[in-house]
Amino acid sequence: MRALVVGSGGREHALAWAIARERGAVPFCAPGNPGAAEIATCVACSPMDLDALADCAERSRIDLTIVGPEAPLAAGLVDVFARRGLRALGPTRAAARLEASKVFMKHLCRRYGIPTAPFRVFDDPGQAIAYLRGAGRPLVVKADGLAAGKGVVVASTVEEGIAAVEAMMIERRFGDAGARVVIEEALEGEELSVFALCDGTSLVPLIPVQDHKRLRDGDRGPNTGGMGAHAPVPQAGPELLDRITDEVLEPVLWAMAQEGCPYRGVLFAGLMLTPEGPRVLEFNVRLGDPEAQVLVPLLAGSLLEAAEAVLAGRVDRWAPRWRPGAAVCVVLCADGYPGRPRTGAPIAGVRDAAALPGTVVFHAGTAIRDGRLVTAGGRVLNVVGMGATVAEARERAYRAAGMIEYEGKVYRHDIGARAQSVARATAEQRRA
Repeated sequence: MRALVVGSGGREHALAWAIARERGAVPFCAPGNPGAAEIATCVACSPMDLDALADCAERSRIDLTIVGPEAPLAAGLVDVFARRGLRALGPTRAAARLEASKVFMKHLCRRYGIPTAPFRVFDDPGQAIAYLRGAGRPLVVKADGLAAGKGVVVASTVEEGIAAVEAMMIERRFGDAGARVVIEEALEGEELSVFALCDGTSLVPLIPVQDHKRLRDGDRGPNTGGMGAHAPVPQAGPELLDRITDEVLEPVLWAMAQEGCPYRGVLFAGLMLTPEGPRVLEFNVRLGDPEAQVLVPLLAGSLLEAAEAVLAGRVDRWAPRWRPGAAVCVVLCADGYPGRPRTGAPIAGVRDAAALPGTVVFHAGTAIRDGRLVTAGGRVLNVVGMGATVAEARERAYRAAGMIEYEGKVYRHDIGARAQSVARATAEQRRA
């Protein structure tokens, strides 16, 4: 099968890597990156040039396209491909509003009783600021549209909230995405990412993943697109996954069908595990980044078979198979991320790190200049360690991360640390 992966980040490298390992599969990437180019045919085509992507798929006789980032889905890539008789995994433009508009998502949750934080919507910055001043408690300010994972500010003070509103609505730091904002109650608990494959009527949940959004250790600093992830999550057992499926995943699949835009593709629920139960923070319409970088290596079954089950409307007859053990992804960033990252620094040690047992390195923001690998984005590399336990996976990931060198390297040192502690405590209780 000839499969095209749309996108250029670490998630897309991971998807191409998985496809390349399948018998008879021929991976393509548009546009890909230097890491993906080692295992796939990369085509110089922007993920947002939908007609050019369709031309590429026809020219390269692509059997199946997997869309990595959210922006092409929100722009209608799946619709364009369908009109030309091409198969692409992902929701239509109408269904992609689940991520493309926080306002649409929050109102959908309210209409169909899907648990989420209480909220207000504002299209006037003065009214939003007045509301923040009158609230007198921590609130969360979210840009309505797509903002590359950075349009969310957890405001612990009124001043922080006002600054967020001004940046989004007045300065337009995220363009039109910040024309409206959602201001919602700040939820307390532990965050969890849960994915499901959906065919419009049925779904199959995948193993939960835990992402680490804040820039610095201890969940401090600004929100980012993701500093690392791990799976499985010891504190998210089968009973919790069943509850999330019953209270969140199945209801939103039914709600989207009732709204006239059945959801087909990968559904990503970003959740807060509160004392009252799971609450939806956001829905995304694709595999997460960096969550995909731990899910894909743990998937023992065929990624392409999973995609085929979705497109054929028979996902209820597909059962995921997982490798035993754990995976931990550590994201190596450039100095200045998530604001203005410095780029162009030569990178060394990637091949040696990737050669370590139980380790794989996915490229995210890299480029080749004058024959050398250099940094070319905020999130540069994703270092994934796999092992029988979370502790072993962490040790492998951080050993490999330490071998990679470039000026201004930034990364967290506590990815998966809580999961390791929980797993250790659980093991001790069992021995007792």
